[in-house]
Amino acid sequence: QVQLVESGGGLVQPGDSLRLSCVTSASTLDSPLLYYGIGWFRQSPGKERERVSCISATDDSPIYEDSVKGRFTISRDKGKNTVYLQMNSLKPEDTAVYYCAAGTTLVWGACPEEYDYWGQGTQVTVDR
Repeated sequence: QVQLVESGGGLVQPGDSLRLSCVTSASTLDSPLLYYGIGWFRQSPGKERERVSCISATDDSPIYEDSVKGRFTISRDKGKNTVYLQMNSLKPEDTAVYYCAAGTTLVWGACPEEYDYWGQGTQVTVDR
């Protein structure tokens, strides 16, 4: 069982930046990030949840959804069991609830195909 807690959301103006944090923990693992890849997802009202970015357990090349490439950066601090999503040049269309999730894969260096554990989400609102 892996627990994930997001934080860092808020209300910002277009062009501003935010950094989201996802703190992971597990009762049977000291370092969940050694075993689980992490994805950041978002969902806005009336839209399906979409994956924004992900990073593998081995820190291979992260993946970004096209609309956030060049603006968002995913990173991880294994010592703190935390994954970050740095979001720059925010746009109103980035408004959503952002979730982090943990999963595993049989493919070395790949992001998870499925995610087994989810956080509760943090709201990001980009508005004038």
